[in-house]
Amino acid sequence: MNKNLAISGFDAQYKFLDKDFNKKRKFSINYSVTNNPRIKEIQNVSRSQCLGRFSWPDIEKLNAWMVSAETGTFMKWGGLGMVASELPEAFNNTFGHDGHVFTIVTPMYLGNTGKKKAELNGDVYLGAEGKSVKVKKIKTIHVPFFGNRAVLNRFAVDVYLAKYENTNYIFLSSDRFFSINPSPKNVSAQDGCYVLNEFNVNEVERFAFFSKAVYELLEAIVCKNCREIELPNVLLANDWHSGALSGLTKYFTLAQVDAGRMDEKVARQLKSIPIVHIAHHLGYQGWDYDNTSKILNSLYEDLATVVFKNAKTVKNSNPRAINSLVISDCYNQAACNVFLADRVVTVSKNYMEEVSKELSLGLDFRDVLKIRKDHRNFYGIVNGYDKKLIAPLKNKIESINAYFKTTDFKFFDENNLDVKLHNKVEFIKLISKIAKDKAYKDQVIPLIDIYKFNDIEKSVEDVAKTPLFCMTSRLVEQKGYDIAAKAILNVLENHTYREYPIFVLGGAGDKEYFTQNLAKLKDDVAEINPIAAKRIFVFRGYKDEFAYAIQLAADFYMMPSRFEPCGLTQMEAMAKGALPVATSTGGLVDTIEDDVDGFRTEVFFAQKQHVYGNNITARRLKNNKNAYTETLNHAINTFFAKPEKIKRMQAAAMRKDFSWDIEGGSVYKYFNLLKTGQL
Repeated sequence: MNKNLAISGFDAQYKFLDKDFNKKRKFSINYSVTNNPRIKEIQNVSRSQCLGRFSWPDIEKLNAWMVSAETGTFMKWGGLGMVASELPEAFNNTFGHDGHVFTIVTPMYLGNTGKKKAELNGDVYLGAEGKSVKVKKIKTIHVPFFGNRAVLNRFAVDVYLAKYENTNYIFLSSDRFFSINPSPKNVSAQDGCYVLNEFNVNEVERFAFFSKAVYELLEAIVCKNCREIELPNVLLANDWHSGALSGLTKYFTLAQVDAGRMDEKVARQLKSIPIVHIAHHLGYQGWDYDNTSKILNSLYEDLATVVFKNAKTVKNSNPRAINSLVISDCYNQAACNVFLADRVVTVSKNYMEEVSKELSLGLDFRDVLKIRKDHRNFYGIVNGYDKKLIAPLKNKIESINAYFKTTDFKFFDENNLDVKLHNKVEFIKLISKIAKDKAYKDQVIPLIDIYKFNDIEKSVEDVAKTPLFCMTSRLVEQKGYDIAAKAILNVLENHTYREYPIFVLGGAGDKEYFTQNLAKLKDDVAEINPIAAKRIFVFRGYKDEFAYAIQLAADFYMMPSRFEPCGLTQMEAMAKGALPVATSTGGLVDTIEDDVDGFRTEVFFAQKQHVYGNNITARRLKNNKNAYTETLNHAINTFFAKPEKIKRMQAAAMRKDFSWDIEGGSVYKYFNLLKTGQL
């Protein structure tokens, strides 16, 4: 029997969307008046959801699913993967003894990108993060979706169960959609679960299929065709990757009932499962213009035209956001959950305020998020972070010393911060050896490109009076490397120091972005101050041991972010006594107390618009580069003039605990939200 079966025999009265329906010169959407109660309900779903008119079900024992394309345990590319693993783990530790359960549902990725590798060997799954788990295949479901040709196929998806430590996993396996073997056309910046794969499946199509597979699994459970899994009573959809879920449970079910293809009781049971959508940051939404009709036809099959023509959003002032399946004329995977989920939560309270107020941060969703906030179904909960994993760890430090062979980094905590000075000495030796010994460099950081590294071991006369700044984020515009570069240049143009600061900046990302910002910074500083330039180390690439060593030694961690919904890096840096120097945006405002455990800009601008701080200061500073220069100057001057204050601040930063399960921590907020629909 063919695993991937073509579907035929659709009713003639129902039809797919035209292949190029969204590409017509005058694209417009008009909603007609209908007397059909189910179609009328589809038209009113978004309004009811955004105004909070659906009551939350009574839930005695939570049986929640975290539906996530990433997990920190098996496939991670960023902070949303850490949340997907750590939140359920903390939840099960905290509430599991009372009978509450949080299960993770995620793809079983297979293949090798060159940087990420995952494989299934018998009944053992080895994920891309080097962790393995024993799995049990329980069922094969068939998921309707378009393939390469304009034919709706039923793609086989194998369902596996596993348990990793205290948390149950449901893995969904598809040879076609969850392969991470890259296509020759895949660009280098796309990696992990975001590759254009060997079947030319891109990330948006992959995760639309993931949502459809989860929906088909839910339907199988409701229809008693998968008795090994209990139906969840709430779904937590982790960012845009699972953004199609609400449309499937709240639109597709009704359309199928209307077409006589689904029992009303089954539809109501699926539709009544509350969905909480986590919006990590709204800059990433899952856009796919070229495949708009293909994806919508895959999700809603031959009912796509019926659903699309009635997918009316809550009334808002954005003319681009009048249909919950597209923004303007483009498929947008985040949109459906933003308009239809029972609750929306984002990853810090300040980011919630920003995106529901500022068009430059909330983008096309600002108006609807303001409506949701006003009607108390949009919340901000700061992401947690397991402190025992990010604080200095003796075993980790020992393994780093074994890896580098020449280093002697030592363990420290807030009670023996003098050891951090020792680690700074060790790091200066390490980076100097990398600079002068190419064979050693190629051995310890083989995939990192360095630019004009200098040996500074003997030129730094007083390490205690030499501030060390670092920045090891992804090389993307969001992280603000250009802001950091301009601020460093401004500082070094206008000051002379006995001991110039050391700056170590870099990460994985685009070569051109690196050249235009970081390599140029090194060269520009060399023109005005060759001595200072020798203490600027810029690189492209990532190695965990190297990044960890930098934070063990650094006095400061630079975060000049253009937007930062929550940010985990500042938490990690603070746990190691590296004081963040940050812009005042998103979760950085919620997690960094200025001049107490870090430094933040007095004002913040989003696309030239002043959005944080007082107006007088904003008029004086004018933009983020000036604001960040002032804050960087303040951090340097405090280091030189008030070293004891820096020590107090470092101790305060290290004492701060963002763990999920501390008293009153984020896991308790999520428990209340999932159980009652309210914080």
